[in-house]
Amino acid sequence: MLPVMILILVGFVMPSWSPNAPMRTTFMVLGFSYLLFTYLWWRVTETVLPARGFNPTSLFVWGVFLTELWLWFETLQLALLLLRRTDRTPEADAGEKRLRNTLEVDLPGVDVFIATYNEPLDVLEKTIAGALALDWPTDKLFIHVLDDGQRDWLGDYCRDRGVNHVLRGNNFHAKAGNINAALKRTYAPFILILDADFVPQKPMLMRAMGFFDDPKIGIVQMPHHFFNDTPLQTNMDMRATLPDEQRFFFDVIQPGRDGWDCAFCCGSNGIIRRSAIEEIGGAMPTDSITEDMLLTLALLRRGYVTRYLGERLAIGLAPETLDAYFVQRARWAQGGVQLLYVEHGPFGRGLTMLQRLFFNPSHWLSQSICQPVAMATPAIFLLTGVPPLLNASLAEIFTLQLPAVAAAMMFMNFLAPREFSPIASTVESVLQSFKLMPVVLLTLIKPKGHGFKVTPKGSDAGLASADKFTIRVALALIVATGIGLFLNTNFATRLVSEGELLPVVAFWSVFNMLILLIVITVAVPRPIFRTEERFDLREPCRIWAEHLDVSGETVNVSLSGLLTRLDPSETSINFRPGDWVGIELAEVGIVPAFVRRQLGDKDNPNLGLSFHISSGVKRDRLIQKLFAMGRETTVPVSDGGNTFLAMIRQVFRQNQSISSRAPVPEPGTIPSWLLHLVEEDSPVQSGPSLSLTASSRMA
Repeated sequence: MLPVMILILVGFVMPSWSPNAPMRTTFMVLGFSYLLFTYLWWRVTETVLPARGFNPTSLFVWGVFLTELWLWFETLQLALLLLRRTDRTPEADAGEKRLRNTLEVDLPGVDVFIATYNEPLDVLEKTIAGALALDWPTDKLFIHVLDDGQRDWLGDYCRDRGVNHVLRGNNFHAKAGNINAALKRTYAPFILILDADFVPQKPMLMRAMGFFDDPKIGIVQMPHHFFNDTPLQTNMDMRATLPDEQRFFFDVIQPGRDGWDCAFCCGSNGIIRRSAIEEIGGAMPTDSITEDMLLTLALLRRGYVTRYLGERLAIGLAPETLDAYFVQRARWAQGGVQLLYVEHGPFGRGLTMLQRLFFNPSHWLSQSICQPVAMATPAIFLLTGVPPLLNASLAEIFTLQLPAVAAAMMFMNFLAPREFSPIASTVESVLQSFKLMPVVLLTLIKPKGHGFKVTPKGSDAGLASADKFTIRVALALIVATGIGLFLNTNFATRLVSEGELLPVVAFWSVFNMLILLIVITVAVPRPIFRTEERFDLREPCRIWAEHLDVSGETVNVSLSGLLTRLDPSETSINFRPGDWVGIELAEVGIVPAFVRRQLGDKDNPNLGLSFHISSGVKRDRLIQKLFAMGRETTVPVSDGGNTFLAMIRQVFRQNQSISSRAPVPEPGTIPSWLLHLVEEDSPVQSGPSLSLTASSRMA
């Protein structure tokens, strides 16, 4: 245990990575490289090469080794990426200052493309309202809703808001084809591409457009943040402990890629220079469903780079159910594998070796193939007695293998101490791997001819259901591993001849079983009781009743209602569930609502209200207030050091009964006094107006 203990001691005393500490980084790189090379030399010469011939033992030994080698390759590639992370915020500050000191007439025009196919209004309305709130001159901002669903109601909605409803005659090439059709009909020098569920934040263009002063910048990409919980956070009930699974990519990997000029467009929240697209033929590539990656590669070949600005400048809707989650990941995996077969993919002409390395799609292959192998290996060993490593002693495991694994964990923690969570990463990888393996293998055999599936969002996402396939596979592996452990505890039934390795294999087996139990927990959905995400918002408000009004303070607000704290000195009125009131919000105006419940006591009276607000200017203003002004629904994630224990506690938690609330009486029709009050409160009176008409003219 001495080598491992020394490594742990070094990990405790070594400060985290800094671009200004090259000697520290050199020490960690050399130390990790030495331990890994020593381990792999022993692994090849002592435990793999002795496996000769075509027999089950040799096949198993070589299969496990190649799987492990693949994972080490992924680890080294990731470590290399993280050594050159960037922070572009100072450049964004300087760019914004230049833009705000520029005359509006001299600012460039921007086309905003909102690509949609079948997303419902409750998703689209947020993105459209957010685009209308962008801080950019209205005569230089042209908003286009690219409707591949040919929906008349969406055309009416767009006309009401003065944005363009763009149709085409077919659905060829899915999203890429939709964008290409719009490129032929628009002319602004820059294009902001938004998925239907991503709401741009008001300062987005002011923060990002300054980068285009550098003529070699073809794309400015911004991260994907979410205003709702992911299925993993929801089903584990660990919002305050687990970050969403894309945070590591957008907060750590993309800044690392940016340092090597290998960041890439991610399909949404990216601004593209039109002249750069014109240099590659005036259209997005359509050879793969990952048109964003191919666009980045095409521009790289022309000398353009993608710059990454890691600021929260758009918020979107994460998949709300596991079914939607797997639809999204399967599409990404399918597109990644297709890159292997594309002439202009990462292995085509015109790229450097480093660019080929960083754009290869091996991650999807390793995740979908290597993780199931890692989960199944202990069970195979325990049930058959066929060892994954030949001639390995317990001493060699402790002095060579465990130090290499510990060094890899330490090195990743050194590079990303707050963002790297090996347990959460393993759970997410295993969860995806069972469903993605068939998709990846099928795409390897048949790369073309697969349909483009849009991730269901909002009201189209449906009710969450248990993922029976994942549960069955995880249970089968748990049972097989458990039977293997049981058989090998007795000398009469023991199948493993290398008895000294049993403690190590038992530890590996128990760890795998715990990971699989967590995966099963994630695969069983928890009920969701809110249809809209709530934003913490503390600001004065006013509640209007029929004959009087009282002041209060909002506590939290959503599109469907709010919780407000009343002023105790003004609570002479007794609100009852079902009563109609008008709630006056800054920058929105008076909104009709009815009382859901009265909470607290006379010293701390609170009201829960449900809005009655249909499509219109006030609803758009409420959307902009909540979703486009930088407000957060997420909570800060705590230290991930105890993530594993927290997950295990969630696996064995007892289901708590949910107390039922008394039914709220139907409020009936809006009374005339309230209608009159709302009508008198015009949008101009209620706060600063956002133009809903002039911002969408075609360039």
